[in-house]
Amino acid sequence: MTSAAAELEHTARACAPDVLAALVRRYGDFDAAEDAVQEALVAAARQWPVDGLPDNPRGWLIRVASRRLVDQRRSEQARADRELLVALYTPPDEALLAPAADTPDSTARDDSLALLLLCCHPALTRPSQVALTLQAVAGLSTA
Repeated sequence: MTSAAAELEHTARACAPDVLAALVRRYGDFDAAEDAVQEALVAAARQWPVDGLPDNPRGWLIRVASRRLVDQRRSEQARADRELLVALYTPPDEALLAPAADTPDSTARDDSLALLLLCCHPALTRPSQVALTLQAVAGLSTA
């Protein structure tokens, strides 16, 4: 590793905790801030060797990480808004229908939850429920 690359890496590593602290303080979401800082560090690893070290590397990382975090939040909000619109404009009787038989998803549907609920039916005794659940859902023997 060259001395310039080592200097860039050292600068990025030294700034990362401060950048994370600034984002957590500003946005209050540690997980999202941590992901945004990682993305900013990746962007720095790509851009700094080409363009050189910025005048204020900490500020550069905070700005990039903050923009990534805001973009992620906007994307999640837009997705939630689209899902809400679909839910609002789907008639209630269509929302409860099973998928059509000719769709590829209908054959690959996972029925393990329905099977679990059937195994735990209140008409069955507790030992029968446990035995059926172990055998049908988990694939274990009842012995």
